[in-house]
Amino acid sequence: MPFEFGLKDIIDIFLVALMLYYVYKLMKASRSLNIFVGIMVFILMWLFVSRVLEMKLLGAILDKLVSVGVIALIVIFQEDVRKFLYELGSQKGIRKFVKLFRRSSRNGNDRKEDKEAIMPIVLACMSMSKKFVGALIVIERSVPLNDIVDTGDIIDARINQRLIENIFFKNSPLHDGAMVISKKRIKAAGCILPVSHNLDIPKELGLRHRAAMGISQNSDAIAVVVSEETGKISVAIKGTFRLRLSAEELESILTREMS
Repeated sequence: MPFEFGLKDIIDIFLVALMLYYVYKLMKASRSLNIFVGIMVFILMWLFVSRVLEMKLLGAILDKLVSVGVIALIVIFQEDVRKFLYELGSQKGIRKFVKLFRRSSRNGNDRKEDKEAIMPIVLACMSMSKKFVGALIVIERSVPLNDIVDTGDIIDARINQRLIENIFFKNSPLHDGAMVISKKRIKAAGCILPVSHNLDIPKELGLRHRAAMGISQNSDAIAVVVSEETGKISVAIKGTFRLRLSAEELESILTREMS
């Protein structure tokens, strides 16, 4: 039978290469590159034994190991798999497609509510910045932060500039943790966030910034940080920092990302 190579084969190779590239990026980001190389070597050995050499006994053993190994890898790397699926769903093309429907359903009242939720955050951050009061505000988006909320004290109040400043006041018992804002309400305060161990974070940034980076890597949340040492305002989104923001820049980012 003659060997045929058509368009379907090209698409097949392209999709496999794309999948391997995303897995490689994920493993590299989580510093598990050696595991990725080991998995690839095992898969190549399995294909060579079962497809090329056609060793039935060894091939059957490797088949069982592969089927069990997939489940084991999902269990071991469940956080990385979750992050991979999130990144896949947050690609620009998919997000633009979803936003077509979201924009059509939004009206002037929605935009007014967004503005009413954003301005107290901006004003509170500017006020705390001038007084060198440290703060960490996490704004939930599509990924629920219930596990983070459970680590703090439930507040469930409307977003208010004075309330935000009082929570982060230096003598407040909740000032060291993070505030979580969900559905345009202050859901909880004093929350504990996962800390990022990314070596690329500048050394002058403290624990609040590492916590902001951590939550932005594990979800699509927006993390706003006010530095206690410098008074500078920063935002962490999708594992990247935007540093030394003015009031106008902070408002612009929150308006764009929360709409």
